[in-house]
Amino acid sequence: MITKLNLASRPFRNRTLPYLIALFLLGFAVSGAILCFAKLRDIRENNEFTKKQITDIEGQLKDLNNKGELVQQELSPEQRALLVGAHKLVANKSFGWSRLFADLENNLPGSVSVSRISVENIFKDGDRIKAELDFAVLSRDYQSVAEMIDRMNNSGVFKAELRGQDLQKTDRLTYSEFTLHLIYTPYYSLPTANSSDVALEQQGGNQ
Repeated sequence: MITKLNLASRPFRNRTLPYLIALFLLGFAVSGAILCFAKLRDIRENNEFTKKQITDIEGQLKDLNNKGELVQQELSPEQRALLVGAHKLVANKSFGWSRLFADLENNLPGSVSVSRISVENIFKDGDRIKAELDFAVLSRDYQSVAEMIDRMNNSGVFKAELRGQDLQKTDRLTYSEFTLHLIYTPYYSLPTANSSDVALEQQGGNQ
């Protein structure tokens, strides 16, 4: 009877297991690569689809702008004036007049009083409503008016520019009327004008 001995210089070896492990790792790597390529292909397809959508939207916007320009060219001067008036009416309805008077009161020194206020223009700057105002105040000294202008320009809602000074004299008093140009930008725009705003607007228009 012959018995095989395991000598230290020649140990028994399992030659199949390393090949199985290598094949498993290779299969795992190939599967991961396939998934990555599939994901990359989906991303590219989505990017192409998004680019196509953007191109289509830009084309539609260009067509609409061209049609709008054609419509503008076909309007008569009276129709254009009516269109501008309609836009101003929409801006008027979304403008908070009570807010305007409250902001003016917060920036007026006690020695200065309002003598005249009228709206020259109302317009939209982005998503905000702005107004150009012809504004006049009465004061006995220029220093109070200068203080008021500084307050307005530092308030964040007014941009004030002095336009003129008219000296007024009575039997007892000597004072001046100062005329200013204001650009008013409220912190927020009201979506609709409430009843008090409309009343104030009508009162201001009657003045």
